[in-house]
Amino acid sequence: MKKKYIMAPGPTEVPPEVLAEGAKPVMHHRTPQFRKILTEVLDNMKYVLGTQRSVHILSASGTGAMEAAMANMTSPGEKIIVASIGAFGDRWEAIAKAYNVNVVKIASEWGYPVKPEELKKVLDENLDAVAVFTTLNETSTGVYNDIEAFGKLTVNHKAALVVDGISGIGAQPFYMDKWAVDMIVVGSQKGLMIPPGLAFVAASEKAWKLVETSKNPKFYFDLKKSEKALTKEKMPDTPWTSAVSLICQLNVALRLIKEEGIENIWDRHRKLARAVREAMTALGLKLFAAENPAVVLCSVVVPEGLDGKALVKKIRDDYGISMAGGQGKMEGKIFRIGTLGYTDRFDAIIGVAATEMALKDMGANIEIGKGVKKAMEVLIEEKY
Repeated sequence: MKKKYIMAPGPTEVPPEVLAEGAKPVMHHRTPQFRKILTEVLDNMKYVLGTQRSVHILSASGTGAMEAAMANMTSPGEKIIVASIGAFGDRWEAIAKAYNVNVVKIASEWGYPVKPEELKKVLDENLDAVAVFTTLNETSTGVYNDIEAFGKLTVNHKAALVVDGISGIGAQPFYMDKWAVDMIVVGSQKGLMIPPGLAFVAASEKAWKLVETSKNPKFYFDLKKSEKALTKEKMPDTPWTSAVSLICQLNVALRLIKEEGIENIWDRHRKLARAVREAMTALGLKLFAAENPAVVLCSVVVPEGLDGKALVKKIRDDYGISMAGGQGKMEGKIFRIGTLGYTDRFDAIIGVAATEMALKDMGANIEIGKGVKKAMEVLIEEKY
């Protein structure tokens, strides 16, 4: 027998009670019974995002929410700033080009965040930019941006602040309203602990002014249609057929999140990430994130002489744990151990143990058990 685990930055493990909810008979999406569930989901999403603004639910992956943000926030020929720290930051640029939007790009070296002073300089040089598109947490590198600092720069600037929170929301501190974030996009299969298939967008008053004037073509991802459906009657609705079962599963997951408390969840992720990072360091491995290391995963440089793709494959096929390799230019050069969503202290220990065993199998010069010991010591110190 071999148990299987997901320790990737998404999709993540789903709690049993959430899985069970998905097995129930499908409800009709235009019934009062479903709309009551939708009301609770939307209210609890506001709690998770730290906002009083409307939350729009899309039947899509997180990338669908990214495209919806670009389609609704810009017009052809306008200028935006993209602050990228990896593959998913670069995705903002690719989407902008598809909509004929002009991009001024800040690209940090992979493994580093965009520094607020860098963004300030580019904002000062581009007073006509309508928005800054950036990333809360970059899973391709295991680095996060200081979004609170970014919000302090854009709050008095023409540019709205648009943030990809797909992997960060539900795992690390984030307050949409308090931090002056103008639009946040989220996916369901990461910190929200349900299967892939839902995406979310929330927009500030500043962002909504751009939504109202956007000239980009759009139909299914038209946020004005979504807002109309949310507000035209006493209970909210959606303009198109809802992903009913996923929303019902999300309702259960959000109840679990509220029961644990969002700040407690952020702290749990911090503890798990620290345990895994220090375990890898104890083994003599090099961490890839040079600054602002993520709490949703630990990015680790593959030891010299080893095949990074083969390492991830061995961990998956021989030990039953799906982790992630490097993306783009880091393919085969790093591996990434997820600590995101429905994970606890023993998941972290299992992940470290499997990594040690696979590395030893491949001939790495490590002391077996040293990483596990360090992870346990950190978790004991953290009282977790």
